[in-house]
Amino acid sequence: MFIIDNRRVTTMRKCHAFVFGFVGLFIIAGGYAQKPCADPLAHTFSIVARDPDTGEMGVAVQSHWFSVGSVVSWAEAGVGAVATQSFVNVSFGPRGLEMLKQGKTAQEALNALIASDDAPDFRQVAIIDAQGNVAAHTGEKCIAEAGHIVDSHFSVQANMMLHNTVWGAMADAFKKTEGPLAERLVAALEAAQGEGGDIRGKQSAALLVVRGEATGHIWEDRLIDLRVEDHPEAVKEIKRLLRVFRAYELMNQGDEAITNNDEEGALQAYGSAGTMFPDNLEMTYWHAISLANLGRLDEALPMFKKIFRKNNNWRILTERLPASDLLNVNESDLKKILTVE
Repeated sequence: MFIIDNRRVTTMRKCHAFVFGFVGLFIIAGGYAQKPCADPLAHTFSIVARDPDTGEMGVAVQSHWFSVGSVVSWAEAGVGAVATQSFVNVSFGPRGLEMLKQGKTAQEALNALIASDDAPDFRQVAIIDAQGNVAAHTGEKCIAEAGHIVDSHFSVQANMMLHNTVWGAMADAFKKTEGPLAERLVAALEAAQGEGGDIRGKQSAALLVVRGEATGHIWEDRLIDLRVEDHPEAVKEIKRLLRVFRAYELMNQGDEAITNNDEEGALQAYGSAGTMFPDNLEMTYWHAISLANLGRLDEALPMFKKIFRKNNNWRILTERLPASDLLNVNESDLKKILTVE
């Protein structure tokens, strides 16, 4: 991947022995001229989108290159989202978002980025703003098969694909899939892979979703930030991680319910998470704790038994919970829990 910012040009070394011919291009960034890149080029397929109902915005991407999310995906709550790829000008991400902050539309920001660039024919970039305006650019020198589709509240783009049907399949999947924005973004990645995806194969993927309006708290504004850095089935893995994320969302709801003394709410949240991942000991454990706190020890004991048999450290942890007011049972019931075999 040829990565460019305002300070330097960095040539990332090859991850696989798939060598392309010499690329006759001098790329200039931040006033520095560099020699052309003869290494493999990490190209990709991606989607930027906005949910008009929630205002959430996001980027999803997959590439046969290590850690693609660290350079392609950019998004900020209340501002917009950017995917910058092909011969990646990384500065397009933060600069694009800054232009949106200043009041430019997605198209105006894109026009400014391309006009300022010394190698626009080698770039592929898509931008969506907080109002749902979308703009995309595929340079004429992007490696085939390459193209994009701009539609209502989203854009799909791809280059160096096996087939030219990839971005069309992504658009169709996104429009047809129901549910939260993150799941729809992943559906678009799955569709791309179903059409053959990157001509070189699979390696990394990323999913980034932010709020439609900024809260002023970054840790609250970035709703989902998942990355698969190096995996033989990157899209399948990002989908699995999203499901794990949803289960832990329920766990967090359970934790919040506990702090608010809502034991029934905690029980429901932990139980739902445990149903999604029945072999996850932590999810099962906090479900059991909630049952015990509600006086439903007969239901909790078999769960504790299963957990302690697999990892006795959970038994040790249980001894410590009463001091933190997280396990509220009498001495007799605590002994029953700790001695269950």
